[in-house]
Amino acid sequence: MALPLVASDEPNRFFIQLYHRTATQVDLTGKRVLEVSCGHGGGASYLVRTLSPASYTGLDLNPDGVDFCRKSHDLPGLDFVHGDAENLPFPDQSFDAVLNVEASFCYPSLPSFLAEMARVLRPGGHFLYADLRRRDRIAKWEEELGDAPMRLMSETVIGEQVARGLEKSLPRLKELNRSTLGFFVDTLWTKACRNRLQSGATSYRMYCFANE
Repeated sequence: MALPLVASDEPNRFFIQLYHRTATQVDLTGKRVLEVSCGHGGGASYLVRTLSPASYTGLDLNPDGVDFCRKSHDLPGLDFVHGDAENLPFPDQSFDAVLNVEASFCYPSLPSFLAEMARVLRPGGHFLYADLRRRDRIAKWEEELGDAPMRLMSETVIGEQVARGLEKSLPRLKELNRSTLGFFVDTLWTKACRNRLQSGATSYRMYCFANE
């Protein structure tokens, strides 16, 4: 993508580019943004620093992860809360945009999650979404997304780009894993994911939905 990054973000380029591409499907300037399943908050930090939302709330089910985010990403307008993706602790119509990156495959009920997206989004708000499924689960995924209580604006298959990012992330894995065993395990996992994407055994897609 040739995305310009500050030096501190450069080591995480390929993860950041996925976040950037998913989030910039709409203009988030001055918007109230929620990220569901924010992990360790690196993506949230980047988006707050570069896209100028009015506020950004990162939610995660892991309380230790939320504590880590609060300690690591102290930025104006950025907040982190503990909560369940299928039972969000927010009033109706609280946000202009909701972001969810590579997380919903872990949820017990995708339809319940999608219903929560529609509930907390204001009318005209957007759900910005990227995730993956194995070939044998794609039909169910498509069916559940087709029944979502929001209007599909766009769908893009990004498996080739993600596979290329995985390949280019291998030097970073070596840097992060000081143990030979850790690097070996992570390298095998990364190459397996890349191969599944390239072969079509796994589909990685990006979506934009509008709430009405």
